[in-house]
Amino acid sequence: MNYEMKLQPKYYNFIINGTKRIELRLFDEKRKQIKIGDTIKFMKEQEPNEFFYAKVVALLRYKTFEDMFNDFDISILASKSMSKNELIKDLEKFYTKEKQSKYGVLGIKIELI
Repeated sequence: MNYEMKLQPKYYNFIINGTKRIELRLFDEKRKQIKIGDTIKFMKEQEPNEFFYAKVVALLRYKTFEDMFNDFDISILASKSMSKNELIKDLEKFYTKEKQSKYGVLGIKIELI
């Protein structure tokens, strides 16, 4: 299957630059469809003509982002230029703790293609 997702410019650039290798999302109905081997077209938010394709190589399920962050270094979740606390605050702007508790979270490990 092929999917499309938008990324904030900062996180888009982290992936393009090779630091961010795990995309973080809620494990909601839309993300439950994603399987290993699927392709995702990532588009830069506000600039839909900028995009890249990535292959899903692993799916990592957790109850919360904080739980996931215990297992992975910030260098593959975003960039060493950020702290885990900064990343959690950014994520909680979109995915509240209540939504994380309701759905769980998903780390989509990707490789650029």
